[in-house]
This record gives sequence, C-alpha cells and structure tokens, in this order.
Amino acid sequence: MDYQEPICPFDTSAYTGVPDAEPTGATLPVREVIAQLDALYNSGREKEGGALLTRSREQAAALGDWRGELSMLSELMGYYRRDRQEELALASVRDGMELVREHHLGSTVSGATVLLNAATTLKAFGRAAESIPIFEHVSRVYADNLDPTDYRFGGLYNNMGLSYADVDDFAHAERCFKLAMQCIARIPAPQNELAVTLCNLAELYDKRDPLDERAAACMEEAWEKLNDPALAHDGYHAFTISKCAPSFDYFGFFLYAAELRQRAEEIYAGA
Repeated sequence: MDYQEPICPFDTSAYTGVPDAEPTGATLPVREVIAQLDALYNSGREKEGGALLTRSREQAAALGDWRGELSMLSELMGYYRRDRQEELALASVRDGMELVREHHLGSTVSGATVLLNAATTLKAFGRAAESIPIFEHVSRVYADNLDPTDYRFGGLYNNMGLSYADVDDFAHAERCFKLAMQCIARIPAPQNELAVTLCNLAELYDKRDPLDERAAACMEEAWEKLNDPALAHDGYHAFTISKCAPSFDYFGFFLYAAELRQRAEEIYAGA
C-alpha cells in the first residue's frame, strides 16, 4: 500500500448519519483489556501493551465486534505513534476512520474521539495539514455534545494547536494552547497536563521568535508544575515527564531534563 498518498480525504458527510446499532452477540471485554493495558504502561512494559492490543483487535474482529475493534484501533494509533512505527500507525488510522465512516459515528462523541486520535497520529507523522480539518470537525462535535468544562477539550486543543504550529499558523496555535490550559485547569490535579501544554507553548513562542523570553518563562512554570509536592509520582507522571524532558533539553535546562529522566526510570523500576 502506498502510504505517501492521503489516508482519507476528510469529507464530513461521509462520516455522519444515523449511527449503527451496537454489535450483538459475544463482544470483547474492552474495560478489562484497558485495565490490563494501563497496568502494563504504568510499569513501563509498552511492548507487551502493544502485543495485547494487537491480539485484542484480532479477537474483536473474529467476534464481529466492530465496536471493540474500533476501541483497540484507537489505542493502537497511540501505541504506534509513541513507538514511531509510521506504517502501522497510518494503517490503524485508515482502518479506524473506515469503521467510523462505515458505522456513521462521525457525529458521536465516541466516534469523534477516535477521529481525534487519528488526527493526532497524522500530525505526528508530518501530516498536519491533513489533520486540521479532522480536528475542526471533532471540535464541532464536542461543542454540540459535551459540557464546555469537559476535560476532553484540553486534549483536543493541545493537539490541534500542535498541528496549527506545524503549518506556521501561530495565532491559531497560541489560541488553542491557551484554551487547553483553561480547560485543563478545571480538572483535579492538572499539573501533568498543564506542564505538557506549557512546553508546547514554549516551543511555539520559540518557533515564532527565538528571542521571545516567554518561552523560558513557560519552561520554568512547567518545571514548577512537575515538581508540585501534591503530584502523585505514578506511571502517568513518568510518561508525562518523559514527554517533557526533550523540551527542557532543547531550551538548555539540561539538569532539569536529566532529573526528570532519572525520576521516570525510578518510577518504572518501582512499579
């Protein structure tokens, strides 16, 4: 398959309509699989998590459980994205978007969340321009169906901002990151998510103007968030600081970056 061509030209009308009824018969125990997956991720066993997702997707497909298969595909997008397996990531995007289209889930929150993961994956592999119409569609669906304070807007705005930054639309990117911070600030224990957003904002300021002093200020604030005494040092925190460490390196905060990496290793070792 030629992955140089667009995965799917995003035509909203092709993804919406009356959603199909839920699958009948035996289904994949999705909650149990996700619980197992979280346990593996929290102990740093990412490869085993990927294998679990692959097996579970195959099981759902064999059962004819398209809903379960879609859940596994959405998780696989994230796994392959983090593991930098481009071909498999894009195949998961293609298959996931096809299931959303086939079952008319584009106007539902669950379908839009799969599309959000797909758009994030496209952006991660250099397809930011292709991802933006999908992000915008997800934004409309969320606005129609979710409370404005819902935590899911934080992830949406953060990832959409990254795509706008990639295409040098700095005004829209900055607006997205600031909206993300407003949304995230409302959730319990928001420090991890705020730190990630501050790193994104710092890199945006630097890309627009390397002399912009707000970039360093954002990184200092991110450091404060990651060292909040009330913050739990769990697997999710380890994952977050592993994401933030390269930003600290980029801006010359080498000791901060080294301390974060050591902390992540200690958390995983003790899991």
